[in-house]
Amino acid sequence: MNLPNLREELALLPGPSLADGQPTWTLHDPARNLFFRIDWPSFEVLQRWDMQDAALIAGDISASTTLQLDAADVEAVVRFLGNNQLTQPAGPGSARQLAERLAQTTGGPLKWLLHHYLFFRIPLLRPDAWLGRWQGVAGLFYTPGFLLLTLAALLLGLAQVARRWDMFAATLVDTFNWDGLMAYGAALFAVKLLHELGHAFTAKRYGCRVPTMGLAFLVMWPVAYTDTNETWRLTNRLQRLHVACAGIATELIVAAWATLAWTLLPDGAARSAAFVLATTSWVATLAINASPFMRFDGYFILSDGLDLPNLHERSFALARWKLREWLFGLGEEAPEQFGASRQCWLIGFAWLTWVYRLVLCLGIAVLVYHFSVKVIGIMLFIVEMLWFVLGPIQRELAAWRQRWPRIRRSRRAHASAAVLLVLLAATAVPWPGRMTTSAMLRPAESWPVFAPSGARIDGLPHAQGALVDKGSALLQLHVPDLLMKREALLSRVERLRWQAAASGLSADTRNQLLSNEDALAMAQAELAGIDLELLHYAPRAPYAGRLHYLDPDLRPGDWVGQKERLALLVKEGSAWQVETWVNEDLIQRVAPGDAATFINDAGQGPVLRLKVAAVDRDASRTLPRPELAAHLGGHVLTREKAGQLVPERAVYRVLLEVAAGDADAGAALAALSAHSWRGRVTIHTRGEAPAGHYARQAIAALLGESGF
Repeated sequence: MNLPNLREELALLPGPSLADGQPTWTLHDPARNLFFRIDWPSFEVLQRWDMQDAALIAGDISASTTLQLDAADVEAVVRFLGNNQLTQPAGPGSARQLAERLAQTTGGPLKWLLHHYLFFRIPLLRPDAWLGRWQGVAGLFYTPGFLLLTLAALLLGLAQVARRWDMFAATLVDTFNWDGLMAYGAALFAVKLLHELGHAFTAKRYGCRVPTMGLAFLVMWPVAYTDTNETWRLTNRLQRLHVACAGIATELIVAAWATLAWTLLPDGAARSAAFVLATTSWVATLAINASPFMRFDGYFILSDGLDLPNLHERSFALARWKLREWLFGLGEEAPEQFGASRQCWLIGFAWLTWVYRLVLCLGIAVLVYHFSVKVIGIMLFIVEMLWFVLGPIQRELAAWRQRWPRIRRSRRAHASAAVLLVLLAATAVPWPGRMTTSAMLRPAESWPVFAPSGARIDGLPHAQGALVDKGSALLQLHVPDLLMKREALLSRVERLRWQAAASGLSADTRNQLLSNEDALAMAQAELAGIDLELLHYAPRAPYAGRLHYLDPDLRPGDWVGQKERLALLVKEGSAWQVETWVNEDLIQRVAPGDAATFINDAGQGPVLRLKVAAVDRDASRTLPRPELAAHLGGHVLTREKAGQLVPERAVYRVLLEVAAGDADAGAALAALSAHSWRGRVTIHTRGEAPAGHYARQAIAALLGESGF
């Protein structure tokens, strides 16, 4: 067959040698500024392209070199060049083929919109000439002296930050406001601009052309970019590595000098700017650019360091091949031949990248949903899932369909299908349920003794642990203001009673009788209210029980504060109960009668056998047991509002009682006295299929977010 003509503007450049010493070449497409690395056999084919016959080319290569090729190998090179549009169109159908290829690449209007919503570039500058003019100044930053000074500044700045860490952390917290966020945004823009200039100046330093710089939008988020594709011309791998590292190195230099400036400058705007610049540089470098799982600097550094161009694509292809071998055992050749350790590393890297991108895409989808109009947010969320998650899965399933006849005959495939069916069946079968939460063990009937307001103790008739009869006074409190008010009211009542009695003795005062009687009635009612209020300062036992938690240091004459708890009266023979709160997504699985176990955090006593006594039908607005809050060691996430703990999520109160007939539990509870104990309760709930559980959660979330 006649080979197509190569495009005349293509340039063939020498490339770096591979790790095994094999030479490579770089094919440059200047129209698209794309570079293709080709191996030795492909180079030999291109040298003989004018022979125009695949069999003749293969025969000549086999005869004149140590390579042994056949016509199929030459045809593979032809297909590679044609698929990448490196040959000239020829023949009557060439225009139609080019149009079809363009339509396949760009897709319809919907695909174009989706692609440009997810990622697009806006070139802004053609900096090549400007970079050349400033090379002399930029060269100062590449000198060993400047690098040593920067290292010294870094060490000194970090040492000073370590000494003033409390001040550094407090300053960081103080910047979490709108003004601080705006400052961080401006600093991030400046740091990223310097980052891209670092790439550009380094590439220009090694003789590469930098055609454009501008903005790229990743899911509508602007980031700067520099076109450094010309670095593929470099035959020295270390030079390409230097260009890849230049951005991160620039940010680290900025971070080092800004950190030192923060430690040396006095308080003011300059010091605040240095702090924002330093923290932005550190975070942007370590948290974003250093990641090798996205096509940021970390990826290109790793790719050039390992001398593995297109690291993602090659590792993904290897991981997909290995997955098919694990599942189906097709015996296909690996896409590339690597050593055993390198192959395992690449497969592991591919899986880590997939997991990282899945988590990142889910996070982006959630952010897009929450920060957009509700309907648009749902649509963009679906786009994210279809493009980034379901798209790769669909393409892999298409590869499986191509191999379906071989998969059907594979024993490994039958075994994998059986395992898959078992797993699917396991998700549809109800599993025994079990949930563990923090809980409080306490007496079921207890009565706290409080001081209604600030008062003086006049009497303590009972000691700690004393048995108190029903109606007995528990303590006597003295409230001077209230008693003085009562004395004044008594005098007023006596005076009004005398005036009312005297009003009927003469005709002159008889017309004041009704008003005096009304005033007397009001004074007597007020006196009765004070007497009723005084009863709260002499509390009496509502039932027979034992007095606990009485402070042994309290003495008559001591003053106590308002709402201060002074003691706890526990009803004699009171049962014990366990109280906990369960999240709304789990409460449906809890029902009265479910068995449970409890063990206190101190690890004292036997495991108590319980059963669920009651489940609240309404969610709790507040958490009355602060011991169960997450920040105090419990499990309920709360926030403080108006002095009360408010759960972050809907939680429901569950009450459990000690199972009857548990002799060990009875003895242990008798030894516990009246203390409340925090521990862990494990409730054995009714079985539920995992598939049904997650489907119900998904449907509930969808209905809740959609407003139905």
